[in-house]
Amino acid sequence: MNAQAASGPAGPDATIPLAKPVLGELEELAVIDVLRSGQLSLGPKVAEFEAAFGAVVGAPYASAVSSGTAGLHLGLRALGVTDGDEVITTPFSFVASANVALYERATPVFADIDPLTLNLDPEAVAAAVSERTAAILPVHVFGYPADMAALEALRIPILEDACEALGGRYADGRPIGGRGHPAVFAFYANKQITTGEGGVIVTSRPQDKERIDSERNQGRAPNMDWLDHDRLGFNYRLSDIACALGLAQLQRLDQLLEGRARVAALYREALSGLEDLTLPCEDRGLERRGWFVYVVALPARLHRDRTVRELAALGIPAKPYFPAIHLMSYYRERFGHREGQFPVCEDIAARSIAIPFFPEMSEGQVARVASALGTILTRSALASRA
Repeated sequence: MNAQAASGPAGPDATIPLAKPVLGELEELAVIDVLRSGQLSLGPKVAEFEAAFGAVVGAPYASAVSSGTAGLHLGLRALGVTDGDEVITTPFSFVASANVALYERATPVFADIDPLTLNLDPEAVAAAVSERTAAILPVHVFGYPADMAALEALRIPILEDACEALGGRYADGRPIGGRGHPAVFAFYANKQITTGEGGVIVTSRPQDKERIDSERNQGRAPNMDWLDHDRLGFNYRLSDIACALGLAQLQRLDQLLEGRARVAALYREALSGLEDLTLPCEDRGLERRGWFVYVVALPARLHRDRTVRELAALGIPAKPYFPAIHLMSYYRERFGHREGQFPVCEDIAARSIAIPFFPEMSEGQVARVASALGTILTRSALASRA
């Protein structure tokens, strides 16, 4: 890389954002069109977005909801999860994937993760199955597909957390979301596409679609009669404004995914020579990661939080990603979780940080991040040998 490229377009001292959505005239016009229509909610853009999204992931039914968390909640309800049930899931995830079981008075039961893919270890899941197990909730962590065939062999209902995995593909080559299980995607501003806030749950069963559409809208009857609410429901609707934004983002989905893959490739090239830094696993066979964030695992000799502060001083934002859910104070206090229960998760969580990653990231910005990490790693290595 030449000196000009290495400095990046905003100069060598500018802070690089941790994430940045790609928004432009296409999105502006889509939102303005809805504003001018006067129908901001419960309008035609919701159904248009659902149809377009379902086609992308190969699912016959899709329901737009207010967040990925809302989708996971409604997905567990569609599977019949209720009081006293157990839901096996990963401790290495955003906390919502565990919390949603508690919403239905079920218990999240954690199983350890695979050290390479960082997804649920199917053998650990099998060991966690009990008479109370009602569902398995695998997370496609950082967009890499979980071992669905092994989980399906357990013959337990599955709800897929695909909130980080749009654009990924299973081991059989199908798009994540197209395997027939309920699967949930999310569209926060750092995701592959964004609606600001929002999500979609896809499913292969029309009865699930009918139930989810009703429950997201306060439990209204299918004919939308204002006075007839025939089941318990929630306000989990997604607005027409958000769906219009999502439709515009879907039009540029290929471009957005290609941009993320390009930046990931630049990182692999720039970071592969750094001593003791663990990079995201590469694709295997037909499996494809839907790039969401770029997370590296630091060597054990580095203090993660101190490293985050040192990077910040160099204009490089970073954050721990993910903390172990079972070691969060709420889960410790409620369920008595302690260190040592899930050693692979705990090791990865203690060493992992997310570094700047977005589709329009420049080669120079990648070089700046790599240089900063290299400086910190070299200094640490020299100190450990002294």
